[in-house]
Amino acid sequence: MILKNLYEDAKNIQIKDPACRNILEAILLYPGFHVLIFYRISHFLYRHKLFFLARLISQIGRFFTGIEIHPGATIGKRLFIDHGMGIVIGETSTIGNDCTIYHNATLGGTGKDQNKRHPDLGNNVMVGAGAKILGPIKIGNNVKIGANSIVLKDIPDNVTVVKSNKIINWEYEQ
Repeated sequence: MILKNLYEDAKNIQIKDPACRNILEAILLYPGFHVLIFYRISHFLYRHKLFFLARLISQIGRFFTGIEIHPGATIGKRLFIDHGMGIVIGETSTIGNDCTIYHNATLGGTGKDQNKRHPDLGNNVMVGAGAKILGPIKIGNNVKIGANSIVLKDIPDNVTVVKSNKIINWEYEQ
């Protein structure tokens, strides 16, 4: 199961990134793929209540890739992490299938919540560079979150979230 998911992850990189010429290149040269190897192993250990070992492996992955994925997070199939340096994915985050996350994005908590603290992303969500999605919120399917956006509220399906010209407002484009 882990190997099948990793193959799908590598194939997805080849499909989504025009600079990637073949699956072997994705497997050998893409830190976004390397961190998924660490994540899938650490998540397996986490599900089997080997918490320390799971965290150790995830931290080794962070050391080598600059991408931090807590082993308790739930990630669907074919996640594409492009230029992943600085990405943080919190413990109670869930990510659907066919999502793309760019560098310096955070799926984090606000520090105010207990138990469920991190966001849930639907399927086919794109998170732009530097975006922060914070708290136990739900991001719908087919959502695009623009670069450097800060999202603190639920977002419905098929919406693009971008910063407006006003400092404190956000606009949704459908």
